[in-house]
Amino acid sequence: MNIAANDLLAEHTQRARQMRVEDIDVVDGALYQDGTWMPYFERLRAEDPVHYFENGRFGPNWAITKFEDIMEVEKDWRLFSSDVDWGGVLIWQKAPENRLRSLISSDPPSHSVKRKAVQTVVHPRRLQQMDQLVRERTIKLIEDLPLNETFNWVEKVSIPLTTLTLATIFGFPMEHRHLLTHWSEVAFADLLGDCDTIKTEEDRAVELNKCLETFLELRAERRRTGETDDLLSILTHSEAYRDVDDKELLGNLITLIVGGNETTRNTMSGSVLFLNQFPEEARKLRQNPDLINSMVCESIRFQSPILAFRRTATRDTVLRGKQIKQGDRLVLWYVSGNRDSEIIENPDQFIIDRDDPRKHVSFGGGVHRCVGNRVAEMQLRILWEELLKHDLQVEVVGEPRRPYNLFVHGYTDLPVQVRSLAG
Repeated sequence: MNIAANDLLAEHTQRARQMRVEDIDVVDGALYQDGTWMPYFERLRAEDPVHYFENGRFGPNWAITKFEDIMEVEKDWRLFSSDVDWGGVLIWQKAPENRLRSLISSDPPSHSVKRKAVQTVVHPRRLQQMDQLVRERTIKLIEDLPLNETFNWVEKVSIPLTTLTLATIFGFPMEHRHLLTHWSEVAFADLLGDCDTIKTEEDRAVELNKCLETFLELRAERRRTGETDDLLSILTHSEAYRDVDDKELLGNLITLIVGGNETTRNTMSGSVLFLNQFPEEARKLRQNPDLINSMVCESIRFQSPILAFRRTATRDTVLRGKQIKQGDRLVLWYVSGNRDSEIIENPDQFIIDRDDPRKHVSFGGGVHRCVGNRVAEMQLRILWEELLKHDLQVEVVGEPRRPYNLFVHGYTDLPVQVRSLAG
């Protein structure tokens, strides 16, 4: 972090301490774009961990900011619904006719049936089969990286590697795989930011309709050619998805595309940044490559690649002494739960050899725990295994750029230089 970034964080830290706690509003994409969100959540966790916003950008909601409260809400799907009929999982409110039912915006028993069908593509045996393919692609990519030249790690490494894997899982045509990244960005682009992909909601609708049309064509082709072992085949042939209408198909496509892309892609960039910001941890990793698995989990915690999801109370209840009314929206701020000092020691430090590195909420919990979490961990593990085997050091040489966004916590640019540590 450079001097200007440090000064900006110090300014926000002072502001967070001085303002009234009831005036704190974390529904502001600029906080995550600038990397200044931490002191506001620190204040909320300490003084008002179940915090009511009366006049936020997207209307009244409860900010749930502590680890155990987030997990309590996650685990009780009957009381705290994800279902589209209750509003779904996004922070912003959509009119009922514009909501898309999907795997994550439905509750059991419907959710259980659809999740079970999808889980077959991320079964441990399937991941073992994918391991070698992902490794071969990773090796080829890093061996082609320029040495001692500045480039954008996001564009040259994080996006290509995750998109290749996502296209393989879907059974999507490799020559058009860039569309998966494009649709992922379109789906949750925040129009208040400087958005390169779309400018209006009409643009978003047009692009997502192109996504639907493409997959409808692929699904029709898959019906003619027969069943395979990829995700597109499941969306085509499985009983769980065979009869879903086009609107629900699109909802599931966006869920699976974003879930398969954003978590891995942004942690892939974040892990490079964190090892530069905490050089002692980089030394630990080089001295003991067995720490890679732990480092991957710590990177996912520290990055929190999905900022938050929402739930809706299905009846009156009480949470940490606060009266929650039926229909109230609760926003589960994973980015805050992952910095809860009551659960995680020194949470603002990146420590790759923690005793329990999987203690984080980046993948959610309960019935909606991220179905592709092991795929994300596999890709990150392989990347770092190969970087160490090739004796390469990735040095960050400029400030990262992040998107203005209230869903995805990621990067658009990370300027780096790769250096060989071999003789």
